[in-house]
Amino acid sequence: MNILLVSECDKRALVQTRRILDQFAERRGERTWQTPITQEGLDTLRRLLRASARKNTAVACHWIRGQDHTELLWVVGDKTRFNAQGAVPTHTTRRDVLRAGDENDWHSGEDIHLLAALAALLHDLGKASAAFQSRLQDSLAGHGAHSGRNRYRHEWVSLRLFQAFVGQDEDAAWLARLADPTPADVASWADAKTGRLQRDGLDAPDACVPPFQALAHAPLAQAVGWLILTHHRLPVLPAHQDNGEQAWLGCPSSRFGAASLQAGLRQVQADWNEIVRAGGASEIQPYWHFPQGLPVALPHWQAQAKRLALRLQAMLVARRQGSPSPRPSPPKGEGEMPSKPLSPCGRGVGERGSAWLDEPYVMHLSRLALMLADHHYSSLNREDGHRARGRVDVPEGCTLLANTYKDKVQGRTWPNQTLDEHLIGVAQGSRRITHALPSLADSLPGLVNHKPLRKRSTEARFAWQNKAADAAASQHAQAAEHGAFIVNMASTGTGKTLANARVMNALADPERGLRCAFAMGLRTLTLQTGRAFQTLLSLGEEQLAIRVGGHASRALFEHFETRAEATGSASNQALLLEEEEEGSVEFAGDAGLDERHPVLARTLHDPLVKKLLVAPVLVCTIDHLTPATESQRGGRQIAPMLRLLSGDLVLDEPDDFDLADLPALTRLVHWAGLLGSRVLLSSATLAPALVQGLFLAYRAGRMAYQRHRGARPSGAVTPPEIACLWLDEFNQQASACATPEAFQQQHEGFAAKRHARLAQEAATPRRRCALVDVRPLASAKTDAERASALAVLLQTQALALHELHAQPDPQKPERRVSFGLIRMANIEPLVQVARALFALAPPPGVQIHLCVYHSQFPLLLRSNIERRLDAALNRRDPEAVFALADIRTRLEAHPQAAQHLFIVLGSPVTEVGRDHDYDWAIVEPSSMRSLIQLVGRVKRHRVEVCGKAANVRVLDSNWRHFSKPGGPVFYRPGFETSTAQLAHCQLRHLLRPEEFGVVDARPRIVCPTPLEPHKQWVDLEHWRMAQAMLPPQTQVNSPVPAAEAAWWWWHFPPASALMTALLPQHQPFRDDTQKRVDLCLRPTDDDPERIELTEVVDLKKGSGKRYVSAQNRCKMWTDESIFSALGICAWAEPSYAQALAELAQAMDMPLQRCAERFGTVSLPASEPGWWWHAALGFVRR
Repeated sequence: MNILLVSECDKRALVQTRRILDQFAERRGERTWQTPITQEGLDTLRRLLRASARKNTAVACHWIRGQDHTELLWVVGDKTRFNAQGAVPTHTTRRDVLRAGDENDWHSGEDIHLLAALAALLHDLGKASAAFQSRLQDSLAGHGAHSGRNRYRHEWVSLRLFQAFVGQDEDAAWLARLADPTPADVASWADAKTGRLQRDGLDAPDACVPPFQALAHAPLAQAVGWLILTHHRLPVLPAHQDNGEQAWLGCPSSRFGAASLQAGLRQVQADWNEIVRAGGASEIQPYWHFPQGLPVALPHWQAQAKRLALRLQAMLVARRQGSPSPRPSPPKGEGEMPSKPLSPCGRGVGERGSAWLDEPYVMHLSRLALMLADHHYSSLNREDGHRARGRVDVPEGCTLLANTYKDKVQGRTWPNQTLDEHLIGVAQGSRRITHALPSLADSLPGLVNHKPLRKRSTEARFAWQNKAADAAASQHAQAAEHGAFIVNMASTGTGKTLANARVMNALADPERGLRCAFAMGLRTLTLQTGRAFQTLLSLGEEQLAIRVGGHASRALFEHFETRAEATGSASNQALLLEEEEEGSVEFAGDAGLDERHPVLARTLHDPLVKKLLVAPVLVCTIDHLTPATESQRGGRQIAPMLRLLSGDLVLDEPDDFDLADLPALTRLVHWAGLLGSRVLLSSATLAPALVQGLFLAYRAGRMAYQRHRGARPSGAVTPPEIACLWLDEFNQQASACATPEAFQQQHEGFAAKRHARLAQEAATPRRRCALVDVRPLASAKTDAERASALAVLLQTQALALHELHAQPDPQKPERRVSFGLIRMANIEPLVQVARALFALAPPPGVQIHLCVYHSQFPLLLRSNIERRLDAALNRRDPEAVFALADIRTRLEAHPQAAQHLFIVLGSPVTEVGRDHDYDWAIVEPSSMRSLIQLVGRVKRHRVEVCGKAANVRVLDSNWRHFSKPGGPVFYRPGFETSTAQLAHCQLRHLLRPEEFGVVDARPRIVCPTPLEPHKQWVDLEHWRMAQAMLPPQTQVNSPVPAAEAAWWWWHFPPASALMTALLPQHQPFRDDTQKRVDLCLRPTDDDPERIELTEVVDLKKGSGKRYVSAQNRCKMWTDESIFSALGICAWAEPSYAQALAELAQAMDMPLQRCAERFGTVSLPASEPGWWWHAALGFVRR
């Protein structure tokens, strides 16, 4: 390609960029270069420019496409020096000619600004207590950390001090006293003699009123008090053990229910913030004694408080009079960025005496600003004995300390910040952050004018993507004003992933470009999506970030990708950059970012935050975003909140989550609406109740957003007309939905049309299903007998399916080969059946290659299994599998066999996340959703029509029906429970005729009416989903278990549900109630060739890990005890030791170190221990 490079750099940046550009191109002027160049050379040039970029760097690259056409490819550095086409302005001015700032939509910006700043002045007052100061002095004296937990945390003491100052005054009265305090007012903060200061543990319990009850007469004081209390973590409902002592903080409580949630903050006491233990007065007194006074008596603190109090008074007066309050002046300071001016909320929060705590948008953004300022200012230590940059100057005299820091060189602890400096510094930081929030989205990079996203698809199978993008573009204006909720229900294999990106790009502001997070449930699916975006959309390392957690998983993925590249079987660019043990920066797109922006300056020093926040396109597992609503402790919600505040959200396969995880998913979607994101749901099997419930959550969040950011905000905001879009490979449907009824009507209409089209497709299906009678298992008395009987049944069915659906070997046509899947619901029965199959010889002339696949393999072996299956089960070219060395070797190793069955015996991990194509499948049923997903793996890549013979056979019932008769059968996994149990255990009694035969998404996308949840398998799924996602229409109390009531989050008043951690505490995301243990298979110290099982024990923070031998708890199956029959062999690694040695050599890593990284596995705890074999994995003894 022929390119033109234009430099608009200044100062030293100009010298540096000239040095680089001169190596690649010839000059055509002082600041212009031109050259022909390859894509690889251009990528290298861009990488070098980015590596040396500074604030004065600005280089544009144009592609000369012809005689009359150029195209801007990219800009490195300051993009504001060029327009969207790469042109340089003729003249510039600093005058605000367009006055774009006058159209700022942050109507509650003044509220957020003042609340955060005032709370910052008060948030750590409790550190003045004798107890806290004593802890710091012990640390300075070298006595180490003070033993034991705090009896009362400093934020609780701070809240009680503030409550004492407010007393019985309304907001206007206490603000007046704060603006002009008398000596009596100063003394009132810690006045325990008259009972103003309520001292928990010292005063009578009846005298210690819950703070938010005591402040009910002063809504503004409640809001400030909430910020003080929650600047580290949200309050949780205390739980108690059988002996009456309080359990660990955050432990689920048996008292949780609708009543405790409704009470909300009104019931918060000290034990919601810290474990309260019985103690004598001498132990508790220091927490309520302030021998050195409080910073509130200092003139410079009072001056800061007065300024804020006067502005808050003016705002309250303006509200009562119905006129806007004064516009704040942005603070001056080093590194301050100009930002859009904040608008006061003359109409909205607090109007007509309404509670501030019912406005989650204002409260949680205020909390975010406070927490971010607190985290940042606390990190400003002394440098070389001097004050760090960014610290504020305060008069000397205050001896109260806020924090200390440890000199790592000298190993000594030093005083860091005095309490008055810390409070004023955090208040200043809060003001700067709140002023900068409106400009955050403009300060982060977007994917502007990216050609692969705009390119029309020419392949007929993917042509629907063009219509989907066009439909989204038609909703651009509506989505920008009212938000967007999009449902993509296209079938598996039709290109949903790419279509999602194109749709979100069509909705994005063309000047800002696409900023979107694609969140998924599985690591493997996340990595595959990242690879797809990199190759299909040509996204480089500065445009795409991939977060999957688990550094070892990413390292293995990259290692095998790199090895594939060396053989020419993969694209040229690796998915991830080389990573270190303690985290990796697989995104490197920070060049040109102005880190002077107050928000970015306080966040981007953390590489994990940078990866999550800066990238225009983020592909991540959903657990990187769910902390936005689960801030029980720490500041883990800051980065995901900023991500949602500055970009859109795509949820891939949201219906794949367990029912217990739907509350967390609902919270995330509500938060996306609250923070202004547009949301897209993508799955072929979206149940109506799930879609409706998530829309209701999004709508509730968007309504709160519109009150504060809408074009016409008002106290009683008109419901937003959300731009809703439904997509599949057949139709596109758009509608602006203001009510739940309108959305439901539109969704049901679209689902009905899709149902009809799928019914037409079913006339010429690729898959047909048949039921298999499992009554022969009824005679088995033990699990061993049951496994043997099931193995015989499975082998018989597999041979029959092979006979019908095998294909000839191109090199030896008389040899027939098929690839099949046997899916089982649980790992322990699966391993028992695998052992029985390995002991069961097939008929003469048949060779079975059996691969056992589940989650309880060491990471290295599971990765090797997945890599082997990914290669063999890519059937886009049906004959390509016969050219694979692995398959060809196994075929030729058994020349006497004319029939070869490659069988994967797998757990539910086979259903989603793997792009595999099987010839046939046998399924142990769990749920219709699971069955639909698994059926989609048969002939996934091939469009040939299935004949009349079924290629999927489904067992009429499952293992649990025979092993645990009388209880729920379709359970873990499944939707059946002891309280929602089906009347029958056999599918022949539970399925309607139209729900079987040809299995596709139809039973999931349309809800039968009326529902018969105790008689019909499909109806039970719809009923359970509706119970979890939708509020009851008739009864007051829902029968759904409290742990699954996802709708509680948005249905209850915000002051009840969103201001405490009750729901995240009792409805956690992916809560594993089963105790687990981390194990590692590693070489022994004395004999590297001998492998032993060790338990991985995490030491104290920063101290690494210890490996404790667990060999006596591990029983290893020998090859002789497993492979006892002829005609069947393992399709697996020959041994763990060999695989480990090969990987260590390939990665140039010591063997033991390699085992510690890649030989780990997390297993359910088992006192007797585990059985283990490289072909079977781990299973409990």
